[in-house]
Amino acid sequence: MTTDSSAETMRRTLQGTVVSDKMDKTVTVLVERTVLHKTIGKVIRRSKKYHAHSEDNAVHTGDVVVIEECRPLSRTKAWRVAELVTRAEKV
Repeated sequence: MTTDSSAETMRRTLQGTVVSDKMDKTVTVLVERTVLHKTIGKVIRRSKKYHAHSEDNAVHTGDVVVIEECRPLSRTKAWRVAELVTRAEKV
């Protein structure tokens, strides 16, 4: 059996904003997408929250991150933080 690195790149990725970092090694990421309503033709925003694993607790509320799918880590957590896109501005 050979190990192929192309399998690593085929994981689903999503981009969203961290809305909670109160848990240890876990962040809640809000992912928004736009959908065209099939009856009225209006563009609607849909959102969903994902729990993602952050090993070193490096991301905080307001940060924009990319999360990628991984094996289930707990009952609700099957995503991990792949990269930090932008930091939240401190006020």
